[in-house]
Amino acid sequence: MIHPELEAFVARLKAIPPGATLDEDRLAWRAYCLEHNRPPPAEISVRDQPLRLSDRVIPLRVYAPPAPGPQACVIYLHGGGWVLGDLDTQDTIAWGLAEGAEAVVISVEYRLSPEHPYPAAFDDGYAVLEDVYANAHDYGIDLARIALCGDSAGGNLSAAISLAARDRGGPAVAAQALVYPVMDTDTSRHSYFQNAHTVMLTRAEMEHYLDAYLGARREYPDDYAMPLRAKDLSNLPRAFVHTAEHDPLHDEGRLYYDRLRAAGNEASYRCAKRMPHSFLRARFEGPAVRAEFDAVCDFLRRRLSP
Repeated sequence: MIHPELEAFVARLKAIPPGATLDEDRLAWRAYCLEHNRPPPAEISVRDQPLRLSDRVIPLRVYAPPAPGPQACVIYLHGGGWVLGDLDTQDTIAWGLAEGAEAVVISVEYRLSPEHPYPAAFDDGYAVLEDVYANAHDYGIDLARIALCGDSAGGNLSAAISLAARDRGGPAVAAQALVYPVMDTDTSRHSYFQNAHTVMLTRAEMEHYLDAYLGARREYPDDYAMPLRAKDLSNLPRAFVHTAEHDPLHDEGRLYYDRLRAAGNEASYRCAKRMPHSFLRARFEGPAVRAEFDAVCDFLRRRLSP
């Protein structure tokens, strides 16, 4: 049973009629998210700072808490099945991370599927990591204290970028926080059937998102598409893997944590009891949900402390 703190939150989602087109679905999801947004505290500065590359522009939003000197940094990659979401839908999560982790948060609006399938979102995220590392002074951050954080599809991207940074000898990543991440294309695991029709994310919806993101690659995804398929998970940044009890993705998140530990990495795990997918955006619904959000912030703040 879903935690009673989330009854109204879930009821509002159920009241949204399904869209007839992808554009309608995106507009409905955006409206739902904006309904739950709250303005950031006055002490957190917010600015849009797009990353301009030779072939595209990646919208970024930078949230900076008040602090002297170079600060820790969290690059935040949002959820939404690689199909939904933008800077505005994630605004309250992003400023909450900046406040709770006591770090500059750079929120990334990566390209969406199916218009831009894999590896577009991954490429955008990695490009942001490279830019942040190369221009740490301009962002006001300490390049030795850069973390990746993502929920759902964003958790997938955070794990994949961490892998790529290791493989490519790329920017140093100090930590990765993976919240109810998508880690594989296998929808036959127990949690997929146990939570096939649960609120916030169903098995059918995940099938749709995987097809939209990977297309023909879904049968044999590479390491950066689905990190659980990677043969070598050694020498990765300290990880926090946070799953939801009532979520089709629960089992693959737990399995990724187990494999990280088996490969010799420092990693911690937490299951949000009685919580569904997407609980990060519900932190104002009650103390139990807030505790789950705070757990992510606590990990990042401790790991990124000077």
